[in-house]
Order: sequence, then structure tokens, then C-alpha cells
Amino acid sequence: MDATRKPPLELLIAAPRGFCAGVDRAIRIVELAIEKYGAPVYVRHEIVHNKYVVDSLKAKGAIFVEELDQVPDDVPVVFSAHGVPKAVPAKATERGLSYLDATCPLVSKVHRQAERLVASGRHILFIGHAGHPEVIGTFGQVPEGAMTLVETVEDAEAVAIADPDNLAFLTQTTLSVDDTAAVLAVLKRRFPAILAPGADDICYATSNRQSAVKALAEQVDLVLVIGSPKSSNSMRLVEVAVRNGTEATLIQRADDIDFAWFEGVRTVGLTAGASAPELLVREVVERLGTRFDVAEREVETIAESVVFKLPRGLEAA
Repeated sequence: MDATRKPPLELLIAAPRGFCAGVDRAIRIVELAIEKYGAPVYVRHEIVHNKYVVDSLKAKGAIFVEELDQVPDDVPVVFSAHGVPKAVPAKATERGLSYLDATCPLVSKVHRQAERLVASGRHILFIGHAGHPEVIGTFGQVPEGAMTLVETVEDAEAVAIADPDNLAFLTQTTLSVDDTAAVLAVLKRRFPAILAPGADDICYATSNRQSAVKALAEQVDLVLVIGSPKSSNSMRLVEVAVRNGTEATLIQRADDIDFAWFEGVRTVGLTAGASAPELLVREVVERLGTRFDVAEREVETIAESVVFKLPRGLEAA
């Protein structure tokens, strides 16, 4: 046998994967704002949780900050796709700042639901991860004390509610579908009168990417997920694969690959979180090709065609 011959590796690539409509829209808002206003354009918080995307926008003239106080007067500012508390645009208006809101429309929908439910006299149990920007933004839509965070099944068993007959639930959009179902089962058992939102809050892209990973995990020895450790939806993809009995690893770039992982591995699944660009997928495929004779195949579970409109004033920028 030729010692220089590369060992074969079957690579199954998930579809859908990578950018969702909300991420596409948010990145485009920053790019168009730079075109329209000129650099620099400030962005409050990472526009999406992906280092490659953030660094690419920095190179075009975006400056990322964590707080509005770090934005100088008379320059435009963009709010990230994760959404912000109401106090942030109010403060921007007070300072006379021009701002663009890149909040994902599906997150904005949850914000409006929270407002309506609280206005109708209901207390909200919000299923999500403490400290995540989306959770902070949603809690900032309603008065303090109007929502209670529930992270786990244990939280759902323990939460105490003064008026269980006037209760509703909402969820972060990037949660594990299975974990959320388990938490909801407890809440519905404990609080039979709890009001559900009109539609599932977990976004279509999160659900679709988790379903795609489940389909992959059944067929491979190892799953690689391209995404940031800060990215909730990317971390959930790793969990989904592991829960389905397959080794899974989160990587940010192709350089993160350790070929020791591939000992005894003949079939690999590859996917990307909703804030990871396709360029990073191809980069991983090329790196695998330096060590293996790669036969790649796409495994499509559902086709996506969702597109979100840009804010008025940027469409023709």
C-alpha cells in the first residue's frame, strides 16, 4: 500500500447550517450603515457571536463597544441582533444619537409578546440562560419583577408564583428544543392555567439546525460544530449531537482542529451555528483535505427561504 496515500474520510455536511435570516440582516445593516454614513459606525455589543464576522466588520470600519457611554456624540450606533433593553434606545434618543436597530425580528416578536402579556396583568416565566444578551434585552422590555427566569427543570420545579392563574411563559429564541420541552412539561404540570405564546418562540433556524444535527449524528462517528463559545445556538448543536450518542466538538476555525480526534473515525458530520459564515465551513473542508481523502455529501433535512426586510432608510443605501 502507498504510504503517502491519504486515508478515506466520509464527510456529511448538514443542511441547513450557518447564517440565518436574522444574522444576515444584522450584518447587512452594519455594512450598509458604513456605506451610508462612512466609518466609523459604532455597534453596541458584538453584532452576532462570531469572531470572524466581528473582525471582518471591524476591518470595514465598525467599532464594537459594550455600553452606549462608549459611543461618541454625533456618530451612528447599531444595536446587535440579540436585542437591547428599552432603556438603551431611550438613552440614545436623549443623547441625540442616530441609531439603527439590528434586533432579529423574531426576538422583537418576543419583546412585543412580553409587553402585551404584562399589560394584560400576567406574570411571565421566561425560559432562557442567565446573562445572555437576548435574555437581558427581553427583561428590559417590561417593569422589574414582571418576569421570572427559569433555566432548568429544577428551576421549573422550584419556582414559586403568587398568582398561578395569571401566568404565561416565553422563551429565548436559541434554546435546545428538547431541553425547553422538558422545562415546559414541568411548568404545565405545576401551573395548568399557564398561557402559551401564540407561536413557538424558539426560532425556525435554531429548530432546523438542531433537527439537521440529529439526522447527522445517527450516521457519523464525530460531529464538528463551527461556532463561538458565546453562541447559544452553536453550543446547543454540540449538546444535541452528544445527546444522540455521538462525540461532538465546537470549533471556531479550521485551525482549532486536532487530528488526534480522528483516531478510528471514518465518518464525520459538519455543521455551523446560525452566526457562522459558509466560508468557515469550506475552510474546515479544505483543512480535512490536507490529511484525508475526503468524500463530502450534503444531508438536507429542510429547505429554508426566510428573508427579513432591512430598516427603512437602508434599503436603497
